[in-house]
Amino acid sequence: MTATRPHAPAGVPPTAPRLSGPLAVGLALAIVYLVWGSTYLAIKVGIETIPGLLLAAVRFTVAGVVLYAIAVRRGDRVGDRPTRAHWREAFVLGAAMLVAGNGFVTVAEERLDSGVAALLVAGVPLWMAALDRLLFGAHLLRMAVVGLAIGFVGVAVLVDPFSAAGDATIHTPSALMIVAGSAAWAYGSLRARDAVMPSRPLVSTAMQMIAAGAMFVVLSVLRGELRGFTLDQVSGASAAALVYLTVAGSLVAFSAYVWLLKNAPAPVVATYAYVNPVIAVGLGALILGEVVGPRTIVAGLVILASVALIIRARARVGSGQGVLRRLRQSAP
Repeated sequence: MTATRPHAPAGVPPTAPRLSGPLAVGLALAIVYLVWGSTYLAIKVGIETIPGLLLAAVRFTVAGVVLYAIAVRRGDRVGDRPTRAHWREAFVLGAAMLVAGNGFVTVAEERLDSGVAALLVAGVPLWMAALDRLLFGAHLLRMAVVGLAIGFVGVAVLVDPFSAAGDATIHTPSALMIVAGSAAWAYGSLRARDAVMPSRPLVSTAMQMIAAGAMFVVLSVLRGELRGFTLDQVSGASAAALVYLTVAGSLVAFSAYVWLLKNAPAPVVATYAYVNPVIAVGLGALILGEVVGPRTIVAGLVILASVALIIRARARVGSGQGVLRRLRQSAP
């Protein structure tokens, strides 16, 4: 949950690859896989000496301001100017997707392994499918329903405080926090489809980052994170992690993701949902020595399998809608 994910990009972002073809798609996918998969590790390292909400405040404020300064000067600068209504919606979406979605992950990792956090976030497609059906009346194929049932079983196994599988690193309240944040992210993503926002996706996303950064500052102060905090206590590793999250996680990887949405098939782009957690679990175990117990392995495999089912179901629905559209266009 490292950046806002737009649904209808209007153009290639300024830092995105300008090549085309399988090589460019592969490079962009590699960036999204590796960078977004490693952000959970970076968050864990960052909050070792930087308070969690303060870390998020700096990350999204800096990334948002830089992205806004670049993106607002491109495209339709006259007919697509940000308005007060746009900014109000940016605060709503930023609160749901970044403050609740990403902020909950950041705070939860204070007591939860980064790999477990990534596996729980992998359940976002489950929440998107469920909320799309419950709130917006979307049709779900049988495959998606099966995926939902399997996926929520996997989440329950991972969160279950009574499990005897021996994964002592799974702190249940923190896990539940991530589950709630995932649901909020999903709601924000669905709301964003019809939100009153600038049509340029990078401008819209930058606004949400700036709004979230402002909210994180307030929450950090209310949480008391600034009391007694000095820059002297920030380690070099935490400072490097913050820079990495801001530049690589929120700017570079996000630009690659936007480019992929425009230049690659949606099912291919969606594979990040079950590749990133695998990378996160591996990095957590390799670098931080996080224990990957049987409960984590079983629950993780179940969640990833369910996500694969839901993505396949959504691809079929999208393919069917495309066929109907072409038939309507060719009708006399």
